This record gives sequence, C-alpha cells and structure tokens, in this order.
Amino acid sequence: MQIRDCEASDYDGWRRLWDGYLAFYGTVLDEAVTAQTWARLMDAGSPVQGRVAVIDGRIVGFAIHHHHPSSWVLGDDGYLEDLFVDASARGCGVGRALIDDLLALGRARGWARVYWHTDQGNAQARALYESYAPADGHIRYRLKL
Repeated sequence: MQIRDCEASDYDGWRRLWDGYLAFYGTVLDEAVTAQTWARLMDAGSPVQGRVAVIDGRIVGFAIHHHHPSSWVLGDDGYLEDLFVDASARGCGVGRALIDDLLALGRARGWARVYWHTDQGNAQARALYESYAPADGHIRYRLKL
C-alpha cells in the first residue's frame, strides 16, 4: 500500500470513493461543491489537502485534512475532515494507514494535536478511532449560514 498526496490523475478514483462516501452518509451535494473540493485538493496553496491510499494502482481510500491555529495549545491543530475506505478494502488496515500517515505529517509539521468527528452510529469507524483515543464527549453543533 502506498499513501501519497492526491494528484490530478487521481480524479476518477477519488470521485468514485467520494460518491461512495456521500452515499454512506445519505448526503447529496451540489456538483459545484464536489468540484470545489477537488479544486482545493489540487491547489498547492489551499489549506485543504488530500492523501490517497493506493493498492495495486487502485485508489482504495482517501483522507482530507487541514490545520488551523488553536487557542488551547501552542501549536496548530490538524483536522481530519473526511476519511473513507472502499468497502472492498475495509479491514485491511487502509483506514489505520491513512490516520497514521496524517499523524506523521502532523508531527513533521509541528502540529500539537489531530482531531476528527464521525457519526455516532458508525460503529466500524469508531472502533478504529477509539484504538487511538477515547471519544472526548464533545457534541458538535452546526448552523448553515
């Protein structure tokens, strides 16, 4: 397995997984949002960055992340915004490899912490996540503007 930055030639593989990710959460996004997400991933100056997991030339997972200053620590926080693994590759360590990769990137870039959210009912993901740290009890609130 190779973990690397997204490249322009990854679009079809990423898009297949992105569509699967949205379907998993029962979400439909305007095509403009998906196009903007991909454009951000391709923009070296964007704070939104993406990594892909590749096995035998096929993209089987992705992690989208960014970092930001924090008022709680001296360094930045890294935020793992989206993580998805193709159903055919689940249970093979792809999700763990993507998280480990992000943790290594964060250490190399001097981040103080990495955090993420998941759906309360996503038991398979939560089992993986809780092998890193227990849930911290925070509840998210989101308002559309």
